[in-house]
Amino acid sequence: MSEAVSVRLPEEMAKRLNKLAKTIERSKTYLIRKALQEYIEEYEDYLIALHRLSDKEDAIITEKELVSKLGSQNSLQVVRKSRS
Repeated sequence: MSEAVSVRLPEEMAKRLNKLAKTIERSKTYLIRKALQEYIEEYEDYLIALHRLSDKEDAIITEKELVSKLGSQNSLQVVRKSRS
């Protein structure tokens, strides 16, 4: 089930949204939904990180300690490659 939400956009943003929707042949609703989904996920991740940084019981470790915990340098290289 979905819920309708109404939003007013600045004129320039509305023009850009219309142009992009036409360019990629997607609806404005699709683009807004995707953008909002991405924003919410990023902001939730930010809040988790902020909470973890302020949690005195959640230890912060160095890269060297991480490598040691993972067991090998190769494991860390896989993590780095997946970020690229």
